[in-house]
Amino acid sequence: MGPLPRTLELFYDVLSPYSWLSFEVLCRYQNIWNINLRLQPSLIAGIMKDSGNKPPALLPRKAQYLASDINLLRQHLQVPIQLPKDLFSVLLEKGSLSAMRFLTAVNLEHPEMLEKVSRELWMRIWSRAAKKAGMSAEQARGLLEKISTPTVKNKLKETTEAACKYGAFGLPVTVAHMDGQTHMLFGSDRMELLAYLLGEKWMGPVPPAVNARL
Repeated sequence: MGPLPRTLELFYDVLSPYSWLSFEVLCRYQNIWNINLRLQPSLIAGIMKDSGNKPPALLPRKAQYLASDINLLRQHLQVPIQLPKDLFSVLLEKGSLSAMRFLTAVNLEHPEMLEKVSRELWMRIWSRAAKKAGMSAEQARGLLEKISTPTVKNKLKETTEAACKYGAFGLPVTVAHMDGQTHMLFGSDRMELLAYLLGEKWMGPVPPAVNARL
């Protein structure tokens, strides 16, 4: 009998393109590394407010860098991510509260579908939701009806607060629990360091064991 899997928590928001990159890489490795991956839908606006941080798209130089960075990462990580034409509208006006409440409801009611539904929401915002993930219209309607319930609201708030307690100042955040210690890693570019902490082999963002193209 081998060692028990280490628990990794991924705190993410579908409004965060870098969250999508971390999400895909960790999903590719979840059956390669000895890990138990826990997806934690969170609200990036709440984390930004709590930490006093600002979205990179609000700063002209960061926004300019974001466009070229995402273009290179799309090719390197083989994730079909594209900046939406109405980027500022998506980030500043529409926000992600309803989407993250929806994912929280999915996590509470149908946790086995959380990965697929999360991916489809990213695809909807950053590339092309629930229907494509294999969820029936009836299931989706039922979950949409629950996004305003205290249970869902409180769960999303608790998860976001948990990320803040780990020291999050943005998303994505990966939290590794191992050997009685907790390690918080920020960003989508810490996977090689995560592999080092876990004592696992890093085989690049697209490990040969999986067909990672979306």
